[in-house]
Amino acid sequence: MSLRLVLCSALAAAACAFPAFAADKPAFGAPPAWVDVAAIPPPPSGDGAPALQVLLDDHQSRLDPSGDSYYNRRVIKILKPEGLSGVKSINVVWSPDTETITFHTLKIIRDGKAIDLLEDPKAMLVLRREANLEQASLDGRITASRQIDGLQTGDILDLAITRTHADPVVQGHSFDAERLAFSGVVGRYRAIVSWPKGETVQWKTTPGFGDPSVSAKDGRTVLAIDLTGALAPKAPLGAPLRFRRVGQLEATSFQSWNDISKLMAPLYDKASQIGPTSPIKAEADAIAARTSDPKERAFQALQLVEDKTRYFFIGMGEGGYVPANADDTWTRRFGDCKAKTALLLALLKNLGVEAEPVLVNLGAGDGINELPPSLAAFNHVIVRVKIKGESFWLDGTRTGDRNAQAMQPPPHRWGLPVRPQGAALEAIVEHQINVPTIETVVRLDASKGLDAKAPVHITLTASGILANSMRASLAKAPKADFERAFRQQFSNAANGLDIQDVTWRDDPAKGLFVIELTGTADMDWRKNQDLNLREYKVSSTASPRPFPKREPGPNSDAPFAVPYPVFTRSRTEIVLPGDGKGYTVRGPTGTEHVGGYEIVSLSAVVGNVASFTVDQRSVTPEISAADAETANAAIRKLRDVDSLVRAPA
Repeated sequence: MSLRLVLCSALAAAACAFPAFAADKPAFGAPPAWVDVAAIPPPPSGDGAPALQVLLDDHQSRLDPSGDSYYNRRVIKILKPEGLSGVKSINVVWSPDTETITFHTLKIIRDGKAIDLLEDPKAMLVLRREANLEQASLDGRITASRQIDGLQTGDILDLAITRTHADPVVQGHSFDAERLAFSGVVGRYRAIVSWPKGETVQWKTTPGFGDPSVSAKDGRTVLAIDLTGALAPKAPLGAPLRFRRVGQLEATSFQSWNDISKLMAPLYDKASQIGPTSPIKAEADAIAARTSDPKERAFQALQLVEDKTRYFFIGMGEGGYVPANADDTWTRRFGDCKAKTALLLALLKNLGVEAEPVLVNLGAGDGINELPPSLAAFNHVIVRVKIKGESFWLDGTRTGDRNAQAMQPPPHRWGLPVRPQGAALEAIVEHQINVPTIETVVRLDASKGLDAKAPVHITLTASGILANSMRASLAKAPKADFERAFRQQFSNAANGLDIQDVTWRDDPAKGLFVIELTGTADMDWRKNQDLNLREYKVSSTASPRPFPKREPGPNSDAPFAVPYPVFTRSRTEIVLPGDGKGYTVRGPTGTEHVGGYEIVSLSAVVGNVASFTVDQRSVTPEISAADAETANAAIRKLRDVDSLVRAPA
């Protein structure tokens, strides 16, 4: 079973009648009676096998309203010495509040004889180690670790465990995810998922997984696939995420996204309730006294949550799904996405602003509408505010927002509103960017002659999230370190730049952060022997990255993803000697539509200044595979065009 994704969490407090069986130590014993223990198959034939060859990859899942059980067994053979470094130890991680782990087998098979590594249970080291504390995360998970002593080339390592899982918050719903995930050819891959007859379970495979069979056995519905000599499918390069989900199976007892929405609604309703003397109400009253504009009220509430509560993830207990109470979060001054969402909801309710929580996937939202409905589809929650029919989006885990542009649609693609009556998935459509995310202006003053050092002035103007990032970096780092980083980044012996001074200014009203660098440049005016003149090469024409070539396989004809929305502007200005008389430029001028981008260029001499400007803006989130082939040819042509300033002959 693939580990389920849980919502970033806070301390939880909710009681449910469903049982939770869990343990902070692993158990040792035989596999459950329902498991079909497979024989180890012979190694696949053929050359080119990896150093670690998978002989058996066996997954058997037993779904049940009282709790789910997942049997997993993997048998590998060490074919080459290079494989020994990949199996120094085995580590099994589980959440003691909702899961148990039972070890069935851990042995080395050498020359047909077994070496039992579970013979002495004390050799299994059990640790509660928080691996992500530096990322403000406390999940309470436990690790069982066993060193694999004496492993040799030619050995076979056999590991089998069963994981049980019962989370009372999901009220008896089940979920399983399987995937063809191994290197090279596997001897045998098997996945079996069963559930009680009469229970309704939805399931779906993605391309490259195969066609499971459905049968009935011992009062249960059984979904199974059994493959020999199989290769794991490779995701198509450069495709949107929904096309890169290959070789997967998901099964869920949720019947609709509506069911998930209704399940979560009472949790957020309870967590966002505050009393009449709550300090949160006083904060809301202060915002209301400052402005009557609902949009401004929403943004000030967001700023309050961002600035007054830090992010911290606590995944113990029911924290995977249940938000902390808003008053508790305010008192502690920390919380995760759910806790901050509940706090925002409490503030907005007291401000008279219509708001609701929305479940999203941070980083993997593309295509979740094509998956069976499950809580595993989400790992984040935000707030949507509606004002006069327009939606605004608030994410309390962000920091440093100083402009209401922060409430624009986020890049999560799909969201599930959390409502008492339930809701369907809704598409989240990002807006085009009208202000460059980064604008770079380089001004070189060559007015004193081609061989003299030219004063240089560079202006970097960041907007939106990038401006927030720069603002946060400046707040965290000493001023001297910030200056040093930019001097080192832009001072370059290869291009003759030497930066001496770094200054900056913040413009929160416009959502901008501006950095200015000054120094000198040793401009390389080279002799063009053919034309008997000197010229200065500015840079290659900005162009998108070419699209990669794909190998045959599942979804090989999928479209290519284009970073969207993206808008950058670069401008180089050169102050010329002698009022610019006789100087000419060569470079692109006009508009090109290439690979999902609109590129607007202008090369000109105006007065004594030669300038080269390039605006590059993505206009679509993806293009077809056929269009990508055409785009690659156009991108190569763009890269062949140089931008030059030519002095008089």
